[in-house]
Amino acid sequence: MNRLLRTRGIDALISASHAPERRLRKTLGPWSLIGLGVGAVIGSGIFILTGTAAAGQQLQFKSVLNAPILDLMLNGGNAVSTIGRLGAGPGISLSFLVTALVCGFAALCYAELASMIPIAGSAYTYAYATLGEIFAWIIGWDLILEYAVSNMAVAVGFSNYLNDLFDNVFHFHLPAAIAKSPIGPSGVPSGSYFNLMAFVVLLVLTWILVRGIRESATANNVMVGIKIAAILIFVIGAAHAVNTSNWHPFLPNGIPGMLTGSAIVFFTYIGFDSVSTAAEECKNPQRDMPVGIIVTLVVCAVLYIAVALTLTGIAPWSTLNTDAPVADALKHLGMNKIRGWVTVGALVGMISSLMVFQYGQARIWFAMSRDGLLPRLFSKVHPRFETPHVSTWIAGLVVGIPAGIWDIDTFADLSNIGTLFAFIVVSAGVLVLRKTQPERPRSFRVPWCPVMPIISIVFCLVLMLALPLMTWLRFFVWLAIGLIIYAMFGRKNSVLETAE
Repeated sequence: MNRLLRTRGIDALISASHAPERRLRKTLGPWSLIGLGVGAVIGSGIFILTGTAAAGQQLQFKSVLNAPILDLMLNGGNAVSTIGRLGAGPGISLSFLVTALVCGFAALCYAELASMIPIAGSAYTYAYATLGEIFAWIIGWDLILEYAVSNMAVAVGFSNYLNDLFDNVFHFHLPAAIAKSPIGPSGVPSGSYFNLMAFVVLLVLTWILVRGIRESATANNVMVGIKIAAILIFVIGAAHAVNTSNWHPFLPNGIPGMLTGSAIVFFTYIGFDSVSTAAEECKNPQRDMPVGIIVTLVVCAVLYIAVALTLTGIAPWSTLNTDAPVADALKHLGMNKIRGWVTVGALVGMISSLMVFQYGQARIWFAMSRDGLLPRLFSKVHPRFETPHVSTWIAGLVVGIPAGIWDIDTFADLSNIGTLFAFIVVSAGVLVLRKTQPERPRSFRVPWCPVMPIISIVFCLVLMLALPLMTWLRFFVWLAIGLIIYAMFGRKNSVLETAE
């Protein structure tokens, strides 16, 4: 047990990051960090989930495995066949605000640890320094799942969206054999051989990431600028069509509807934690990491609220439960030019999200390899570009190939449960370091500690319990596989083990 709970000191982690053969180039400033954060958080969901949460959903559970844990607890272990999700209505803007405040608790914890431990690895590294090696392995293995599954789903969505754009704008059809994943959402064969565009976009982004973080950050900043421009064009361009009567009543289903909307849109904020994976490549992490994380959350909250108010102002909230509520509302108003910009913004949003998460995944593999928990090959640094090129290419293939053959959308909840688990670990890490190393310098401190980290942990646990039982089972299976790998390789090759 002592071996499992051994920690790697913060000073030792920082010292290891300075080794010439495994050192990353420091090129990122605060604006690049904010760009990475906004690139990860603002995706196509801003144009989709806003309408879904406003109008509400009607979810049907055919079995206990598909029912959320909370619903099973409240109903004596029996699956409820149908649960009506109350729409937030125009109050969806308040839902986004409430969700931003909830995410803010975790963001503050990330900011404190990122400024103290400016090392690649994010929550994995923080767990190694605070909770012990076994917790570090679990959260690292969990983050690999989070980033991989998330990008598989986004890559498949990008391919579908691009095919639709080719069809509607250019009247061009990709051959059916390479247009879709051969295995559909329910495991039903689609008749296709390979989803080529999902695979290609990931390989192109992998090549950019290998070329260097400066080049990757520049490309991401350009894409972030385009999608923010698309959002502003929608908000400003459609403002004159806002009918304030659509905002009455503002909370048609009261506070319960608003809170339900918050639960639906919570996952649109996931991604701000990816800023912390860039800590080692930041010029001044003690100053810039807290700025990057907190400003990312604020900027994204403002953009989400602006879109929510505009959308519910130009269309009755009850009509927004469609696959593309923003595009449909603009089409109904005849605003096709703005609709075109929304299409561009959604497409670019998915690309930038893919890039940031692929970047973060490679840094997790790199950090775990440098600590000996994964093969040393993953922590090799390119002699010219000074990037972890091996782990970046392997991450690209590990995500790209499954995205090409499998519609992974039904497993997207795995990304959500993994992210919430990471939030809990980071919040707990703040509590541990405040107790064990109270005198260590902190350029940023979570206010009202320990209240803030405890609130973060409680909220994350509640949201995890709102996920289906099947998601929990898949999550435990993934962790069990990881523990077997740790027992067979990681425990024996850990730098802490070999140093003894």
